[in-house]
Amino acid sequence: MQEKITFDSDGLKLSGVVHIPDGYDGTPLPAFIVCHGFVGSKDESHAQIQAEMMEEFGYVALRFDFRCCGESEGERAQVRCMDQVADAKNALTWLARRPEVDAKRIGITGHSFGAAVSVYTAGVDERVACCLSSCGWGDGERKFRGQHPTEESWTKFVTILDEGRKHKQETGESAWMSRFDAVPIPPALRANLSPKAIMEIPTETAWSMRNFRADDVVANIAPRPLLLFHTANDTITPTIESVRLWEKAGHPKELMLVDTMAHFPLSPQDAPRTKAMMKGWLDKFFPTPLSA
Repeated sequence: MQEKITFDSDGLKLSGVVHIPDGYDGTPLPAFIVCHGFVGSKDESHAQIQAEMMEEFGYVALRFDFRCCGESEGERAQVRCMDQVADAKNALTWLARRPEVDAKRIGITGHSFGAAVSVYTAGVDERVACCLSSCGWGDGERKFRGQHPTEESWTKFVTILDEGRKHKQETGESAWMSRFDAVPIPPALRANLSPKAIMEIPTETAWSMRNFRADDVVANIAPRPLLLFHTANDTITPTIESVRLWEKAGHPKELMLVDTMAHFPLSPQDAPRTKAMMKGWLDKFFPTPLSA
């Protein structure tokens, strides 16, 4: 069952969808908050695939649009990382009140940017009972340098950001840039993006990402379980990001590097293998009564 809902986050109304698995009999179940990717959407996206996967596994799942994205309120595309952490925490507060949910067993998951937000949220909010990160990152500066590996591409990127900051100071208005100038994605892989994803962002959004460091809080997740899942040759978010998060994390932690499609492990051709690996980990570290 899927139910469209809204909830409040810092005075803004956010749009979401709750997934209730088949077999729910009135006994509260463990649950997951699902965070979508960079200026993405809860719908027609990797986030929707993740939520449907969790529902299939036997978890309640809540996918939602962060403020300024999708169907949620807020000035479109004015995304700030710490605002998204606040939205995730408010999503947890809302989900914990649902009668279908065991409030002490709510995990968080996300893909790419959503994974970075998930790790950070779990690191600063002890209510998060489990964290599953898919192709996420831990240090915005390091991530961007990996995404702009040549001197030419790095200079172009920081010039756009510096000029955007100057424009904001002089005019009070945002300068805008292509999302692909911030996070390059090969044209062949862009079909994996939601059709509702935002294509232009203010430079302040890129600055926010550059200063965002889940590395600083990942150790706080222990002793709650953490899975860092990453494609082994990720051409969009460097694979080393999950390795560095794993090095800083406490136990129990697991790092899975899979040689599969770059950056989108739940794409149709790779989903069966990815799901099997994630389910095996969840059955051990964060089981649901409906696992069978």
